[in-house]
Amino acid sequence: MNKTFTRNLLLLAVSLFALPSAAQLSSNPDKFLGNITTSYNHDVDTHGFIFADYWNQITPENCTKWDAIEPSRGNFSFGNPDKSANYAKRHNFPFKYHTFIWGGQYPGWMNDLSTAEQYRAIIEYLDGVKKHYPNLEIIDVVNEAIDGHAPAPYKAALGGNGRTGYDWIIKAFQLAHERWPNAILVYNDYNSFTWQKSQFINLVRTLRDAGAPVDAYGHQSHDLTDISKNDFVNAMNEIHNALQMPMYSTEFDIGTSDNSKQKKQYENLIPVLWEADYCAGITLWGWIYGSTWTTDGNSGLIRDGKERPALTWLREYMQTDAAKNAKSPFPGFKKEASVYVKPASMKVAKEDVLPVLVDATLATKTIEKVELYMGSTLVDTKTESPYIFEVSSSSTGTKTLKAVVTATDGSTFERLSRISVQNGATKREPYNETLPALPCTIKVGEFDKGISGVAYNNVTRNSDDTSAPIKVSTNSWMEYTVNLAEEGLYTLDVEVAATQEGGMFHLVDNRFGDMIFLTDFITVPKTGSTEEFTTVRCAISEYLTAGSHVLSFIADKGPFYVKNMKFNMLPTSSLPGIVEAENFFQSSGVAIINANDGFVVSNTKNNDWMEYPVNVTQAGKYSYEATVSSAVSGSAFKMTLIESDGNEKLLATVSVPKSDTYQVKTAKIRNSIKEGEQKLRITVTGAGCNIDNIKFTCTTPSGITELTDDDTDTGVSYNLAGQKVGTGYKGIVIRNGRKVFVK
Repeated sequence: MNKTFTRNLLLLAVSLFALPSAAQLSSNPDKFLGNITTSYNHDVDTHGFIFADYWNQITPENCTKWDAIEPSRGNFSFGNPDKSANYAKRHNFPFKYHTFIWGGQYPGWMNDLSTAEQYRAIIEYLDGVKKHYPNLEIIDVVNEAIDGHAPAPYKAALGGNGRTGYDWIIKAFQLAHERWPNAILVYNDYNSFTWQKSQFINLVRTLRDAGAPVDAYGHQSHDLTDISKNDFVNAMNEIHNALQMPMYSTEFDIGTSDNSKQKKQYENLIPVLWEADYCAGITLWGWIYGSTWTTDGNSGLIRDGKERPALTWLREYMQTDAAKNAKSPFPGFKKEASVYVKPASMKVAKEDVLPVLVDATLATKTIEKVELYMGSTLVDTKTESPYIFEVSSSSTGTKTLKAVVTATDGSTFERLSRISVQNGATKREPYNETLPALPCTIKVGEFDKGISGVAYNNVTRNSDDTSAPIKVSTNSWMEYTVNLAEEGLYTLDVEVAATQEGGMFHLVDNRFGDMIFLTDFITVPKTGSTEEFTTVRCAISEYLTAGSHVLSFIADKGPFYVKNMKFNMLPTSSLPGIVEAENFFQSSGVAIINANDGFVVSNTKNNDWMEYPVNVTQAGKYSYEATVSSAVSGSAFKMTLIESDGNEKLLATVSVPKSDTYQVKTAKIRNSIKEGEQKLRITVTGAGCNIDNIKFTCTTPSGITELTDDDTDTGVSYNLAGQKVGTGYKGIVIRNGRKVFVK
């Protein structure tokens, strides 16, 4: 008999006769009682039991973690998580993605990347998941970030501690929200009811207060086997009173082989969680004894094919009116409101005015008004977006902000934030009455006025000479309010000095804490002394719009010294013409240094790349002259033209000679080039390239036939002025009624 047929027949027999016919334990339409995949082949129905007979939400235990999804860079594996996602879709219950950013399980190849390239890899990862799962419902965005747990070791690539202490987590949530605005985004951690309770509260509250798009916090709930009911209730209340946000019990288990103890803890804790109206659901972390992560799998609820007493009790409890009617912050398992309170800064001087943005959208309803309160006092009411308010206080201390969003059907949605009002005579304002108008040079000492932690951090301004160097340390930062007189693509030249290797900085557009990364993470070279400065050039990767911007210069690693910052419009190179290697608008994070009487792209690695805006003013055949060098043999790069329709055309592969001085490599380009605005992409195929510039010359304009001395078609020739020319004439001529180019 066919083996597959036999297996299917046995499974059918098991499903018909061996299993009790049962509905899911929870019939509450707004709260789920979920579980995880536990078998190694990631099948959802397991050990002869049907998942959907018990649970109505699924979380893959391991196969949606980054190391499983992208085991090698750019190669995604969704086969195993698809088993869970498709199962959830067939049974019409939620599938949760667990987890994006975590230091516990991530691909090892990330360790070999630069900080700038790690950030690019994170973007590629999120985009890859977005392409495969465009409509995720619930996501554990960041997992276990409390110090001592498993914070991502690559957190510098997301901005590190930055201005808030948790910029990297905020950035992760912003990236997730950009891709899945309707998903419920969760911060997830463990020991949050016991040993790290205060750290958990501080972290989540900072995310909330900064305006991060975090929709709920997740208690893993692995730390509850021995907690008393009284201590648990007190912890639940303390955390909720501090955060006032939706929550999930994300990984609940009671790990013990003692049936009575397990049942007692279920009886003590589950009703407290389930009946809290701010709890949106419970996910149990395994259900088959021997197949969970706890000691000997002893948290499982089915042992030797039979339900343990805790599961029997859970089934009975879920049929009570209290369980069926328990309220949820996400009715129908969906997020209706996305409301985030974004103060321009989390600190403000007493009497100063602080702008606050309430970022509010509703999924199926229409906003009628948005109100902002400071404490119990109404600050203002707005009826049109953007919902920007101004707050101030005459007293110091922590102040609570509350946004109330009212829909046209009368339903309301709330979100809290807090700001710290501090003593300080200096209010937040630009350094000069007239804003610097980009493109221009900004003196490094002319960062915005204000108190420490608002306009700057861990730096000292030379009040007598604002162009004097400033020493920055790790997590130093300065903010500059500027005006963009001319929108477009820019580059930034920064004068730096350092006595040691390892310095790094990046530039952020930070209006209302949105943390738009404008540059890669730029490495500061060792210059030899604090007075020996060099200029590093940075490409600004975002198209900057006209108007006011708040730019943050953030020192990711120090110490080093900074002088003036010069903003230049990024030139669009014309072809025919010269493309300067440093004038890219996007790259994989390559280094730009001073060399060969200017800037060059230096010491590239395999697969490094740069993209340049180019305008081809003359179509036709081209040749190139590449000014290059390398300290090693085998260096090379290829040039590709990306046309306006996205079509990619290989122009040439350039071999870079090993040489202490720059050499000019010349060759023809075989493919013709079209007119119009396009992108030139340089991709390194052999490490160690130093590239100064590339000159493109149009050798044969389109519509003109190229002739050489070997051509036999002579005839009478005329120049473009109609004058007869001899056979020794070189250039474009009219011969036998057609244009030809004689070399």
